[in-house]
Amino acid sequence: MKNILVVFTGGTIGSIATEGTINTASSASYQLLELFQQHCQNSQQVSFSTIQPLQMLSENLGPCVWQTLINAIEAMQPERYDGIIITHGTDTLAYTAAALSFYFNAIKIPVLLVASDYPLSDPRANGLVNFMCAVEFILQNIQAGVFVPYRNQQQTLQVHKASRLTCSLQLSGDFFSIQDKSAMRYENQIFDMLGYQKHRVLGDNRAILEASETTVQHGLKADFSGRILMIKPYPGLNYANFNLEDIDAVLHDLYHSGTACASTQWGENYSLAEFIKRCGEQKIKVYLAPSINSVNAYQTTLALIEQGAEMIWNMSIEAAYVKLMLAYGNFSDELQIMAFIEKDIAGEHL
Repeated sequence: MKNILVVFTGGTIGSIATEGTINTASSASYQLLELFQQHCQNSQQVSFSTIQPLQMLSENLGPCVWQTLINAIEAMQPERYDGIIITHGTDTLAYTAAALSFYFNAIKIPVLLVASDYPLSDPRANGLVNFMCAVEFILQNIQAGVFVPYRNQQQTLQVHKASRLTCSLQLSGDFFSIQDKSAMRYENQIFDMLGYQKHRVLGDNRAILEASETTVQHGLKADFSGRILMIKPYPGLNYANFNLEDIDAVLHDLYHSGTACASTQWGENYSLAEFIKRCGEQKIKVYLAPSINSVNAYQTTLALIEQGAEMIWNMSIEAAYVKLMLAYGNFSDELQIMAFIEKDIAGEHL
């Protein structure tokens, strides 16, 4: 018998649709367990304990919610369980996944975030199959760490390493890992490992996954700084519109080639290079992501780095943002911050 802690937080998986409106409802959260009991052959092998520290649509999430969630999990003494499943909305799923993967980077049990693209009463919903996969992941002892099982419409279910999950595609409920490289596929109760060394123990229905990364004791506070400004690039972006009061650092998103406008030909207010200079004058560090560290880089990228920007290489924008929030919430020394950013603590680097 496996003891699993289920943490309900709301989201679409914990919502119902009534008269054209989708909103959270406590009854919907527990409907998930009822559906599991009805449809899963292994239901007798599992004992669930449940808590509901939050009940909200995930688009309304603020960083302080991660602290509430972490505190609720730690209060339940995670080591007493064989695994933890957290239900969550899809809109901010990638950010919460990153937050938990960094904070719980040394956890010795599986932690899985489960979401649904539609309310559970909708026949199109993938919430139940995602949840069933999470339970099977724990039953088979696949691997400790934080993961997100998710089945895109008309596709095989994928298990994503939480630190590599990106936000869903526009006008879609589909999720992918960075570079479309998930940790494993799941089909017919079999986990097909991708890019990891594995060892299967025969005869006892267990699989032990040996990750290439080494885990570290985090020693972190669940303190996510609210003084990080994230900016998305687009043609015509006017940096004069940004107020830098109460800002410790800026994370600037990049186009897919690791670039952003470094030219002043449209005016200084439209140049990221000039904005970096302005930030430097106010002792505000500017970080750039995402970008792959390679032999060659665009001239615009090099110009931004030469102006003083710090590149966060080989990491998704979601992971970079959350890791910066955690870094600035835990450290004040710039060297400590950069050491934390550069260290791969949860498999977030490519």
